[in-house]
Amino acid sequence: MIVEQLYTSCLAQGAYYIQSEGEAAVIDPLREYQPYLDLATKNNAKIKYIFETHFHADFVSGHLDLAKNTGAEIVFGPNAHTEFKSTIASDNQEFKIGKLTIKVLHTPGHTLESTTFLLLDENQKPHCIFSGDTLFIGDVGRPDLAIKSDLTQEDLAGMLYDSLHNKIMTLPDDVIVYPAHGAGSACGKNMSKETFDTLGNQKKTNYALANISKDAFIKELTTGILPPPQYFAKNAQLNKTGYDNYDAVAQKGSKALSINDVKHLLDTTNAIVLDVRKPQEFATEHVTNSIFIGIDGQFAPWVGALITDLKQAIILVAPEGREEEAVKRLSRVGYDNCVGYISGGVDAWKQGGGETSSILSITADEFSGKLSNNSLDVLDVRKPGEYESSHLCSVDNKPLDFITDWHDSLSKDKEYHIHCAGGYRSMITASLLKRKGYHKLIDVAGGYGAIQKTNAKIVTTACKTEQAKVKAQPKQGFFSRLFSKKL
Repeated sequence: MIVEQLYTSCLAQGAYYIQSEGEAAVIDPLREYQPYLDLATKNNAKIKYIFETHFHADFVSGHLDLAKNTGAEIVFGPNAHTEFKSTIASDNQEFKIGKLTIKVLHTPGHTLESTTFLLLDENQKPHCIFSGDTLFIGDVGRPDLAIKSDLTQEDLAGMLYDSLHNKIMTLPDDVIVYPAHGAGSACGKNMSKETFDTLGNQKKTNYALANISKDAFIKELTTGILPPPQYFAKNAQLNKTGYDNYDAVAQKGSKALSINDVKHLLDTTNAIVLDVRKPQEFATEHVTNSIFIGIDGQFAPWVGALITDLKQAIILVAPEGREEEAVKRLSRVGYDNCVGYISGGVDAWKQGGGETSSILSITADEFSGKLSNNSLDVLDVRKPGEYESSHLCSVDNKPLDFITDWHDSLSKDKEYHIHCAGGYRSMITASLLKRKGYHKLIDVAGGYGAIQKTNAKIVTTACKTEQAKVKAQPKQGFFSRLFSKKL
């Protein structure tokens, strides 16, 4: 028996490969299917099934291309409906993989079709569960992604409570829990950095499996959920209806573009330039009006959160040798219209007469010195939870996640110092604001992590009182519209 977790940290996503007696199955595969073919070839196996725990919202699964290249059967749980050939399994239905058995446990709550797959060994003993977004390590799936007119998030949370108590918690304590996600995913609130655990330990440590009433569970689960990123619904739809062939997408996006090619595309189409280098490289010099989202951070989720059109034409500025990687990671969240990358990068663009810009970036010590002697306008763009934990005195929270709600409230005549936790999100924010005509922007390199090591005043009880007064003041000019292709 082979059970292998293929964990992708930048998406906080776990896919799984199971094999017995020359037969294999893949659970929740990523868009790029070649790694699963390579595993099967290495182990002299044939992929027989592709199991999907639900219609994923945070990434485009590789089920269609993998099935096309292997002849494997795509299997969803009850209540799923697809526009391609698939098997919709019934609750408790069993599938054979060599001497192993995969048993379907319908566990609605995260979504209506959410299913946990129980792996039974050759002696029919429960070995592990592939729990999708039903049960995470330290958390459970959010209940607000599959709301219909006749259902509320409270209804779905109640379903999830029943699924956990009636289907999952009745299993033996030594069963291994293999979830679809870990810390960093937006599919839950409090996921652990661990990527698997025993069910018995989760019963002891996971708040959602505590001995609480159904009403208390529903209240806990529906409190403090941040709105889902805008691309979630679009990815879920692609997983239901289908998508473009990955090989064609990768080939198109990995094309080297000359400077004349790029100028023509920018003049004649709505293409944007997406710079995926390091934050300080972007700060030093970048293609004017380009957007920064670095490949070495949570690249794909931020692209999905901030570029609202999946069909947006994208031209890459990437570190040499990482162009194909960037295209692959864009495709994982459904951005299939990358049209190529600037050959030679920013240097070639500049030599070809292209306009470049820069963003001033200062050290945390320089920032702290200015802060102690002046009244600065500071944008803390971390998430609300990070901000509530600790922040600078008299500085309000402007999360990057909700930049579309607050960017119009700023003044283009003012100078803004921007910080996040480490310098990644602040540079994204600066690039987006600059495209909107804000040019007096100063990035704080190293972010809040570096600021805390200076003499800057961190929030105290007195500051919290003052902060409450600031938050109580009416906010002018806020809009709840999403960034469009005009970014």
